[in-house]
Amino acid sequence: HIDFSNYVSVLTGSKMFLWLRNSCLNTVIALFFIILFGFIIGYFLSRFHFRSKRALSLFFLIGMVIPIHALMVPIYILFNRTGLLNHWFTLIIPYISFNLPIAIFLVESYIHSIPKEMEEAATIDGCGFSRTLFSIIMPMCIPVLVTVGIIQFFACWNEFSFALVLIGKENLMTVPVGLTLFKGQYSVDYPAMMCAMFLSITPAILLYAGFSKQIIKGMVAGAVKG
Repeated sequence: HIDFSNYVSVLTGSKMFLWLRNSCLNTVIALFFIILFGFIIGYFLSRFHFRSKRALSLFFLIGMVIPIHALMVPIYILFNRTGLLNHWFTLIIPYISFNLPIAIFLVESYIHSIPKEMEEAATIDGCGFSRTLFSIIMPMCIPVLVTVGIIQFFACWNEFSFALVLIGKENLMTVPVGLTLFKGQYSVDYPAMMCAMFLSITPAILLYAGFSKQIIKGMVAGAVKG
């Protein structure tokens, strides 16, 4: 028979709502800056040619190659010495830093498929650089920006390592770390853990169900030229 008592127990007997709020706060803020910076930097790398372009591209590529676990200890030491541990914004910094490179390269490859004549026509019509960038180019990049948003949503929402190492206060924990509290030294509350896991994946399921077509569209569109 259907029994919702475990859900009631999880929602009333744990800090599930607080963990969900923390995860939403970190994810939303990180997504905003990842999409904004990824779009701007990707546009500059795609349209402009300057002396240190290859070095800058290599710099961002290194951010995709080096695993985060190899940098966990120095990042913890850096955050500890600068007093950045256990704050509401602590996780936002590494989320943006480590998820930005893939956003940049997706946007860069997509903008290559947009004809430069669009920007030239906007300049002839009197548009400045900022208006051309955000009023003309950015709407045309909606498919890839949605793709970036969905991919990075999953990355930030499900992130565990930074949330475990950099956050020590229960009130600042995210959902993935909060789920570990249902496991004790000698026992595991499996019904409560399963209910909490279902609650934690519900936002991701709804997001993917609503925007799954945009992932394929954005991935494929960057390979089509002209």
